[in-house]
Amino acid sequence: MLKFVVALAAAMAVCPSAQAQTYPNRPITLVVPFAPGGTVNLMGRLLANHMSEALGQPVIVENKPGGGGSIGANFVAKAPPDGYTLLLATMGQQSIQPLLTKNPPYDAAKDFAPVALFSTVPNVLAVSANTPARNVAELVAYARENPGKLNMASAGIGSVNHMTGELFMFRSGARFEHVPYRGAGPATADLLSGQVQVLFANLPNVLAYIKTGQVRVLAVASETRSAAIPDVPTLAQAGVKDAVVESWYGVMAPAGTNAQVIQKLQDTIIAIANDKSLVAQLAEQGAVPFPGTSGDLMKLSNEETARWTNIIKNAKIQTN
Repeated sequence: MLKFVVALAAAMAVCPSAQAQTYPNRPITLVVPFAPGGTVNLMGRLLANHMSEALGQPVIVENKPGGGGSIGANFVAKAPPDGYTLLLATMGQQSIQPLLTKNPPYDAAKDFAPVALFSTVPNVLAVSANTPARNVAELVAYARENPGKLNMASAGIGSVNHMTGELFMFRSGARFEHVPYRGAGPATADLLSGQVQVLFANLPNVLAYIKTGQVRVLAVASETRSAAIPDVPTLAQAGVKDAVVESWYGVMAPAGTNAQVIQKLQDTIIAIANDKSLVAQLAEQGAVPFPGTSGDLMKLSNEETARWTNIIKNAKIQTN
């Protein structure tokens, strides 16, 4: 009996390592916590396609929108930590959303194991074609003179574009009426139709519509201008200081996922982010690769949480 117990204990100790060595041996689900049609979905599907090829197993994108990304994030936080359910992580649901909710359904710092960083995109101040303002100064002046007339769409309360808009209003003195959606796709659709007039969008969401004149971009919320739209000034150049917000995308796994599985996923994603074919695909969308380790992702998440804690406090943004 003693020999049996010892053998069983040894087998159990070896089991996680053995599983990691054969990982993956079945399809992986990559949860995108927003609706189809937006930049998060686009980044998730680009990454999933390349991961499928690199890992030799299907990586299936599953959209779970709602709650500014918190519904999808909570689903992954509660999933088995076996490496087969992953989250396409964004700044919104990792560093912003938990700060706006009194009782968040997950602990962003404890319920996830960071895997890797993948890409980043600039946020832009986009307005519908029927909006009278042709530049940032005119938009701010119009908003001040016509309170309640400009509606600002977002992918949901606490999403990056919502908070970029709140930061812009705090820095500029303009006021917009916030209209949250279940993702950037539906928000962009209503911007195109003129149902809403303002959207602080990820550039890939609106790049095609800029070229056709259906949307006007007044500024980029980055430190420098975007190579995809070099004629568009930064917010600082347009007169609104300290409003830099660049969206990043990475991958998280449930806390407790085997370290060897995390390492394999990390190495795979970093290799993908450095692949020339992917770099070209990202450039077509106005995005850029942003490869980083699990440690880099953890550090960035913590820095963004501290930054947005101060912004939310200073801007007196209400929590739910």
